[in-house]
Amino acid sequence: MTALSFAPATKEASKARIALCGPSGSGKTYTALALATALSDRVAVIDTERGSASKYVGLNGWAFDTVQPDSYSPRSLVDLLGLAAGGGYGVVIIDSLSHYWEGADGMLEQVDRKSGANKFTSGWKDMRPEERRMIDAIISFPGHVIVTLRTKTEYVIVENEKGKKEPQKVGLKPIQRDGIEYEFDLIGELDVQNTMRVTKSRIHTLTNVVIPLPGEELAHQIDAWLSDGVQVPTAAEFRKRALDLTGNKAGLLALYAEVKGHRMLGSPTTDAEGRPGVLGDLITYLGSQAAAKLAAVPND
Repeated sequence: MTALSFAPATKEASKARIALCGPSGSGKTYTALALATALSDRVAVIDTERGSASKYVGLNGWAFDTVQPDSYSPRSLVDLLGLAAGGGYGVVIIDSLSHYWEGADGMLEQVDRKSGANKFTSGWKDMRPEERRMIDAIISFPGHVIVTLRTKTEYVIVENEKGKKEPQKVGLKPIQRDGIEYEFDLIGELDVQNTMRVTKSRIHTLTNVVIPLPGEELAHQIDAWLSDGVQVPTAAEFRKRALDLTGNKAGLLALYAEVKGHRMLGSPTTDAEGRPGVLGDLITYLGSQAAAKLAAVPND
């Protein structure tokens, strides 16, 4: 076991991890696109909402690529993030992440399937590693990631500007696993007036702020704070180094340790043939190939 030791703390430059929560009609997709297009000119949307993002193509000059998956298994999201990383997208929007919890082939459905196969075991034991792999891929994606989260909705009676009582739709708990909020730099709750209240932020100047129609200005604030730090190698750079080290077992072992030190083993990427996966698996595969090649060399 490698001995651990303390070292001076340094702030590393990083990419944004943003979650937007709210009921239907609160502007989650619009806000995600407004932020994403301000952060990068290359945006990919993983659209689980029946093409809702595509309705905004051309608005405000927005242009982006999209994919509409028909399965919401955690593993499939890792693959899509790998393809996005290989495609060099600066921002990925997952609209919405809630489908990977309760949609077709999502966590809840797969847990039910595995639990039903054997009444003495829980499907959660089998699926937690898959979920962790998905979360790791989101956290370590080489660009910015913005996710939307549906919320459980109820109606409350409020007083409008004319002093009359009327029902208003409000969002309650996000539809995802408990504790998902810990994985993001910023969480914004949107209401039906498209006003965002920041409920969690690692950016101290944005803590608890209320922002009507959030967009480009907020994106620049987030990017400026996160990019202020020590630059670290990107997943694309590590991928290139791994492929350049093909056949070099010692070099790949050292690279694996370096990538692990940056907590990027779960970073989505593609292999030499463009197949999606994660960085740790790519280096491990290349290392096993190098070891097999060495073992095949006859000893004199």
